[in-house]
Amino acid sequence: MAIVDRIEASIGRALEIPQGGLAPAALAEALPYAVLPGGARIRPTILMSVALACGDDRPELSDAAAAALELIHCASLVHDDLPCFDDAGLRRGKPSVHCAYSQPLAVLTGDSLIILAFEVLARAGEDGRTMRLIRALARRTGMPNGICAGQGWESEPQIDLGAYHRSKTAALFIAATEMGAIAAGHDGEAWNDLGALIGEAFQVADDLRDALMGEEALGKPGGQDALHGRPNAVAELGVKGAFDRLNDILAGAISSIPSCPGEAALAQMVRMQSQRIVPRMPARYRA
Repeated sequence: MAIVDRIEASIGRALEIPQGGLAPAALAEALPYAVLPGGARIRPTILMSVALACGDDRPELSDAAAAALELIHCASLVHDDLPCFDDAGLRRGKPSVHCAYSQPLAVLTGDSLIILAFEVLARAGEDGRTMRLIRALARRTGMPNGICAGQGWESEPQIDLGAYHRSKTAALFIAATEMGAIAAGHDGEAWNDLGALIGEAFQVADDLRDALMGEEALGKPGGQDALHGRPNAVAELGVKGAFDRLNDILAGAISSIPSCPGEAALAQMVRMQSQRIVPRMPARYRA
């Protein structure tokens, strides 16, 4: 089965868990609304690709890890879009959860998806690998270095840009590479650098897309970094400098891949994923 099919099937199975019984109907409906149809599924794709490169000897565990990671990502998007944060009315080309279902239900949707992610992992087994997966995902979700910390930096009077980007964006990419290796029985820490570099590249690419692309192309409002005064690579380096930095990071990411049976295929996957996230450089910035 292709990676994309495995990911969607595992997410579908996860979303069946909170349905049925006497569950509140609107919240039960909001959960799949927040997750389906999916975006690029970049994080679970990276996770599955690392697992495959490392042998993928327990595919049911890799599937659960991929679903859990994507559920955490989708939860973070629901919360990011709230009026108290980005106040974004669109996500993936449709109304954000708080616009479609109300702010209270959006908060509960994000919370429920986070809990569901850990339930999916807990159901996958009770052995050492599963526990390491739960710890890895928890570290990259909460404090002090997870995506919650990343959101928290935006409320500080002074922002440590490196720490901000490592937690807000890179954290779930580090989780992807670590969890892919752990699911296949390898040392997750050895894959930390690859995840951090992919995350940094994604952040720079996201800054460029926010600066250069509009709502129709993005499926969400553009120009949000400038509007909210957030630190970003375009403001710091300029458009040309941000593109140069992005190319350097991607080259470093490919060279950081640990030795493994599927090393060449994994390097090709990183190149392909980078092509999906990098916007086209406007002609006026090309040398």
